[in-house]
Order: sequence, then structure tokens, then C-alpha cells
Amino acid sequence: MPLKKPVNVIAVTDGDRAAQRAVEVAARNVGARCISASGGNPTAISGEKLVELIKQAAHEPVVVMLDDRGYEGQGRGESALALLAGHKDINILGVLAVASNSGSNSGTHVHLSVDCRGNLVDAPVDKFGQTSRDSGGTLSGDTVELLDKLKLPVVVGIGDVGKMDGADDYAIGAPLTTKALREIITRSEYGNGTRGH
Repeated sequence: MPLKKPVNVIAVTDGDRAAQRAVEVAARNVGARCISASGGNPTAISGEKLVELIKQAAHEPVVVMLDDRGYEGQGRGESALALLAGHKDINILGVLAVASNSGSNSGTHVHLSVDCRGNLVDAPVDKFGQTSRDSGGTLSGDTVELLDKLKLPVVVGIGDVGKMDGADDYAIGAPLTTKALREIITRSEYGNGTRGH
């Protein structure tokens, strides 16, 4: 019997109600499977439970939400992300790094961002999705401090998921979150057709 390949996962560093609705819609838009139980502010389930749910998902890639609710240092969302990143059965394609006002000054570097107008920009954005070129090159958020250490293949910055003055509302299809997820898939080996299945 062949060895089972790791499950391809995209993590989103936000999980409040608006974010959850937007991520659920955006995941459907890109043909991914969203683990709704990973929503919450903060993340309510453990990393171990999340791995179980990911492995039970009907198809890939699997999108999960991880939220620290403004906790300084490594909170529940980041702890779960660290576990996923080091797990042999999980392959993280990329992370959607969500900007907020509550993050520490350290923040994280991003490969690119989706701004509030749906443009791809080579700089971080703030929670409103505005390009933030005076931020020292880092995106500030409450569940992002760990990202630089994890050396992830793709980190896409975005403003407050599901919000940004209505530009990413789930009722209009969460277009900004959809674009960000699609960008992660496109830039990953998954999007290049080497899915390992």
C-alpha cells in the first residue's frame, strides 16, 4: 500500500465571524475545503484536533483559520500553526497573513499583498488593505509573529478579512480573500500541477 501524501493546507491568520464567513466563501470559490471548526476568536480547537480534521477533509487544498485574539507572544492560533508546520502529514502551501492593529511591532515579512482594491502589491498592507510602505517592510497582526521563523513558501498579506469597508464582504463573494487564496495556490507546487496525487 503506497504511503499517504501529506495534506496540502493553506492557513489564514484570522478567525472572527466576519473572517470565517469570508474564508468559507473564498475557499469554495477556489475549489478548496474550509475547516469551519478552526474559526473562532481565538482559535478554539487544538493543533492536534485540527490535524485530525484536516486529514478527514474531502478534498484539497484545505483552508484553516488560526487566531490569537490579540495575544502578545505565541497564542493559541500560533501554537496550532507551529504544530501544523512541523507535522509530517501536513504540507503548508502558504499563509494568508491578516493585518490588524493589535499585533506586536515585530510583525512578519510578506512575499506580496492583496490591497483593498484587489491589486497585488510588493509591500505589506494595514488592516484597511492600504499599502503600508512606512512599516519597515513588515505586516503587523496578532497571529503573524511566528511566520518569519517558519520559512513558509508563500506568505500573502491582506487587510481585515471579510471587512475592508465592505470590499471583502462574504455577501459579494469575498473577492479579496478569494484572490489571495488563488495567488497562494498558483505560486505553490499544487498550482503548478505537481499535486502528488
